[in-house]
Amino acid sequence: MSTAVLSGRTACSLPAFVLPERFARVPVMAAVALLPWLAMLAVCHETPWVVLDLVEFSALLSLDALLRRRHPAALWAAAAVALLLTADALADIACAGPGHAVLAALAMAGCIELPLAVVCLLLGRQAAVRG
Repeated sequence: MSTAVLSGRTACSLPAFVLPERFARVPVMAAVALLPWLAMLAVCHETPWVVLDLVEFSALLSLDALLRRRHPAALWAAAAVALLLTADALADIACAGPGHAVLAALAMAGCIELPLAVVCLLLGRQAAVRG
């Protein structure tokens, strides 16, 4: 582990890409948008997916709370959210049936889950740099 990590500073050689301030509310908006989907999954008795999406919901809200406080731990929460979203996208694609189901899973992964994961990582990185 590097001394920069131990001291709380981030040592990153990547150019700083700063998201506009309006992106700061993306995690909480994504969590709220997840609620109708959770309700639909619960009605269809899709328990494993409900559990995964509830974990994503709570991780998104935790990330939002850390971002609002500009806490350096937001980077770790953002990484957890990105990991959950990526795992969800991969599981959706792997479990989708042939035809339209796999196309829908690919569309959700490419248009919602993976871009949201990237935004969360960038937000967490910004919070770590500021903190």
